Amino acid sequence: MRKGSRAATTLLALCCTAVAGLTGCGGAARDGYVAVGAAAPGPERGAGENVAPQGHVEFQQLGGPSAAGGSSASSGTPSGTSTDASTGTSAQAPESGPPGGSTPGGAAATPGAPAGPGRTPPAAGTPNAPGTPSTSPTGPGGPSTKPGTTPPAPPTTPAKLTLSTPTRAAAADRWCERVTVTFTNTGTTAARAGTVSFATHIIGALGIDWATITTTQPLPAPLAGGASKTQAYTVCVEAWRVPLGMHVDTRNVTATWS
Repeated sequence: MRKGSRAATTLLALCCTAVAGLTGCGGAARDGYVAVGAAAPGPERGAGENVAPQGHVEFQQLGGPSAAGGSSASSGTPSGTSTDASTGTSAQAPESGPPGGSTPGGAAATPGAPAGPGRTPPAAGTPNAPGTPSTSPTGPGGPSTKPGTTPPAPPTTPAKLTLSTPTRAAAADRWCERVTVTFTNTGTTAARAGTVSFATHIIGALGIDWATITTTQPLPAPLAGGASKTQAYTVCVEAWRVPLGMHVDTRNVTATWS
């Protein structure tokens, strides 16, 4: 019985010791606390006051040079924007205006408007509208030739002769007659030499055309381009071909030239 009482007494003492360590065995009951919310005002901080830092504080610029000495560019900085490292501000590069001489602010330049910064006003007497061709006064014959210039020469063409209708007149002999022809060179090149052919008909007393005799004579050359020349020829055939009562009649005249 004594051994059982000792064991019970020992167990009871251990329990009291444990309870006293937790709640203060044998003393007044103590209440437990849990920290909820901000600390109450005290001597170290008054209500509504900021507490200054006690140790060394170093300020670092956002996006500025890193602590290792290198430079870091902000990924959000747009192209054409530069950052001032001393102030931390960003400077936007000026945008280039549209081509064609726009005025500051994006407004297009108006011809004849007052000149803005960096622009030269148009000279007096200069037309305001760009692209307007300047025309020189023209006379009744068309555009005038500039002083000191020679008009272009006309294209060169070969000699070409035209003959007028032959004019006939009686000669002293019945087997001859006077034939007058006008030659005109319509080309630009002169006719240097040539031959004129006459077709003379022999007409009988009753008007019968018995024969046609061709004779040639030299061309009145040289004949310049665009020039005309009139020449009178005495055209004759053999006397025996024209008996008494018959006559000659030169009807056709042709020419060759070179």
